[in-house]
Amino acid sequence: MPRPYASGVVAAPVEKVWAQVRAFGDLSAFLPAIGHSEIVEGVDAQAGAVRRLTLATGGDPFDERLVSLDDPGRTLTYAFVGANPFGVRRYVSTVRVCPVTDTGESFVEWWAEYDADAGQEEELNRTFAEDVYGSGIAGLRKVLG
Repeated sequence: MPRPYASGVVAAPVEKVWAQVRAFGDLSAFLPAIGHSEIVEGVDAQAGAVRRLTLATGGDPFDERLVSLDDPGRTLTYAFVGANPFGVRRYVSTVRVCPVTDTGESFVEWWAEYDADAGQEEELNRTFAEDVYGSGIAGLRKVLG
C-alpha cells in the first residue's frame, strides 16, 4: 500500500500552526493547489464534517470528510468522499503538528494511505508528497512565518 509523506519545520509556535491546520474548512488559506474550500456538511473541526474543494486549476469540486481531530495530539485525519481528481480508492490522510522544543518552531508531517492501480502509484506518490503535502507545508510557512 503506498504511503506518500512530507515533513518540514514552520517558524511559528505550535499553537498558531495547529490553529491553521485544524480549520478544516479553510484549506485554501495555505494550500496553493486549492482555489476554494468550504464546509458543506456538519460543523468545521468536528468529526464527520465534509469540506468541498475546488482545485486552483479548475475542474469539478470534490469532497473530503473529517475522520478525526485530536487537539491534544494535534492530529487531523480526513478521507475522500466519492469521486476525486486523482482517481484513487480508499484515500485516508493525516496531518500532525508537533513542537520543536529547542527553537519554539513547529514540525509538520503529512501522509496518506490509498489504493490505486499499480501503474499510477509512482506518479500519485509524487503528486501527494510534493504537490499537496510539501506545498501545503510551504504554504503554512508563507502564511505563518
